[in-house]
Amino acid sequence: MTTALLPVRPSGTVRAAAGAITVTTASVLPVFLTGALAVQISAELGFDPAGLGLVVALYFGVSALCSLPVGRLVERWGGAATSRIAVLGVAVVMLVLAWFANSYVSLLVILICGAWCNVMGQLASNLTLARSVPAHRLGLSFGVKQAAIPMATLLAGAAVPAVALTIGWRWAYVIAAGLALLALAGAPRDTEPHVPAARPPGERATLALTVLGAGAGFGAGAANALGIFLVAAAVDRGIDPGTAGLVLTFGSVVGFAGRLLHGWLADRREGGHIAFVAGSMALGAVGLALLAVPGMPALVIGTVLGFGLGWAWPGLMQFAVVRLNPSAPAAASSIVQTGVYAGGFAGPIAFGFVAAHASFPVAWAAGAVTMVIAALLVVLGRRLLVAHRAAQAALVSS
Repeated sequence: MTTALLPVRPSGTVRAAAGAITVTTASVLPVFLTGALAVQISAELGFDPAGLGLVVALYFGVSALCSLPVGRLVERWGGAATSRIAVLGVAVVMLVLAWFANSYVSLLVILICGAWCNVMGQLASNLTLARSVPAHRLGLSFGVKQAAIPMATLLAGAAVPAVALTIGWRWAYVIAAGLALLALAGAPRDTEPHVPAARPPGERATLALTVLGAGAGFGAGAANALGIFLVAAAVDRGIDPGTAGLVLTFGSVVGFAGRLLHGWLADRREGGHIAFVAGSMALGAVGLALLAVPGMPALVIGTVLGFGLGWAWPGLMQFAVVRLNPSAPAAASSIVQTGVYAGGFAGPIAFGFVAAHASFPVAWAAGAVTMVIAALLVVLGRRLLVAHRAAQAALVSS
């Protein structure tokens, strides 16, 4: 019997979902807060969009290197302990950024040294949900958990007019560190010891997961530009920084709702989850293309489509992966997450380079093409997965 099917008390389910979204929100705050505050930080430390892209790229590059080993640690130590370690690490990183980020190099070094916190927080939340939430609520729970990421960008966007433009960007990190420490109260509690189910040889579709991870990497590379570069691109177009921050906040709300909707619908379907991921990516590409069009209407509509569809699929992807690998959910999802982080590494470098040497509209158009490629790879991964399941069924029947 898989852990997702074990009977769970309703109070335990609510606590697990609340803890997952709290930990995930805190874990991703440093990088997206840096992106939202880029205009103010760069004015003091002196770097251009390419420099911002390099910071974010190295952050996700280190995350990609950490993903597989951290996934094994999370499986070994459990979701409760690793959730607390991740949140404490995030709080320390943001306090260090507030006090010691006095140059571009110091900002870069501090941020990438804390990349493991995001990896651990994400995978610990996956493990907590897989072992604490019943199967009929698992899709919505992963939607709620992944909705924490646009929640983080919402907080980051709101920090621009509320904090950065009033008392300074350093205080935004201090306040965010305080919020991270408060998140410890919502971190998952220790649960009963878990004994992983025996996994028959060949059960894990490693090739299919790798291709899905590649598709997720391309999708993440394009979608991450929304949270990182949207404010800077809007300001470059002549839009007031405060208004640009509010547009980012609005997009984050849409992304939050989109991830919840994906999860709610997943619990009401028998299958087809990965096909829905590909469809979301394809429609999200339309939103990215609209961001290349001048004018506030195109900016708003492109932000809505980009966040609501182009960045609403991660929870559904992780939900599908966890359902396929109930015996080791953190280790399995770390394969796909490696692709996501690799995309987060390459995407900002490419986007920042194109934006700095061509223009932001050209960069958004390139992002739209990248999202289409992501959708095609996810379709291929789904076909490989179907073929793998058919082969396993034939092996069992024989």
